Amino acid sequence: MSISDAWDAAVPESALSPATILPRSTSIEALDIHDCPSRGVFGFDSRDRRSRPFNLLRAQMIKIMRARNWKIIGITSATPRVGKSFMASNIAASLSRIPGTRTLLFDLDLRRGSIAEKFDIPEGPGINSFLAGEIDSLDAAAYDVADTGLTIFPSFPTNDSSAELLAGSRLRTLVKAMRSLPGNIICICDLPPAFANDDTAIVLREIDAYLFVVEEGRTTANQVRDAIELLNPAPCMGTVLNRYSGGIGSDNYGFGYGSQRYYDQYYN
Repeated sequence: MSISDAWDAAVPESALSPATILPRSTSIEALDIHDCPSRGVFGFDSRDRRSRPFNLLRAQMIKIMRARNWKIIGITSATPRVGKSFMASNIAASLSRIPGTRTLLFDLDLRRGSIAEKFDIPEGPGINSFLAGEIDSLDAAAYDVADTGLTIFPSFPTNDSSAELLAGSRLRTLVKAMRSLPGNIICICDLPPAFANDDTAIVLREIDAYLFVVEEGRTTANQVRDAIELLNPAPCMGTVLNRYSGGIGSDNYGFGYGSQRYYDQYYN
C-alpha cells in the first residue's frame, strides 16, 4: 500500500469544494515590495538589472506552458541550499509583472519553507494549516503583493508529517482548485529538494511539470541524473544553473552577474 493509499484510508476524501478553497476577492492582506531586494527578490523591478535573468527565464517558461497547456509548475532541486526558493520567488515576481496575468506562489516545502521569510510574512495560518485540516479555506493564508499580480500562500513549521499531509485528499482538492482558475492565472509551487523525502514525488503526481535548479560547483551530474530519474515520469520542463560564474568577463550576452556592467547604460 502506498503512502497516499494509507493516508486516504485514515482520512476520508475531503468534502471540500475546490471553488471554496482559494480566495477570489481582493480583500486580503497586502505586502510591500520595497524591501524585497534586501532579501534577494529582484523580479518585481524591471529596471533592476538583477531581474534580467528571471525575465529571460519567464519568457521561456510561458512559451513552453502555452504550448503544452500547463498551468501548475513546481520548482525543485536535488539537495538543499542551491537556490530553489530564491528561484521560485524571483520567477513568481517576474511573472507577476505581465499585464493581464496573475501569479500564485505556493510554498509546499512544508519541512523547511522559506517563502514567508523572503517576503517578510509574519507567522500565521498557511498551506500547512489547510493540509492539516485546521482551516478549510486559504483566505487567511493569502498575501497579495501590492501593485503586482502576485498572491503568496506561505507555509510555516509544523509537527505534522509532511509526506502524509501532501499525500492526503486535501492537496488533490487544492490542485483541482488551481486547475479551475481562469486561464490567465499561473501557479508556481516551491517544492522540497528531491532527495529530502518523497514529498516532491508525491506532489508531482498531481501538478503539470517541474523546473529543476542546480548550482554550479555544488550540484553534481550524478545528483541531477538520479533526481530526474527519481521524479519520473513527471515532466521536467528544464534546468536552471544558479550562481553561474562562467559569464564573468567572457559572456557576450551578459548572462553572468559580473558581465552585467555591459547593461548599466541600458537599465539606467
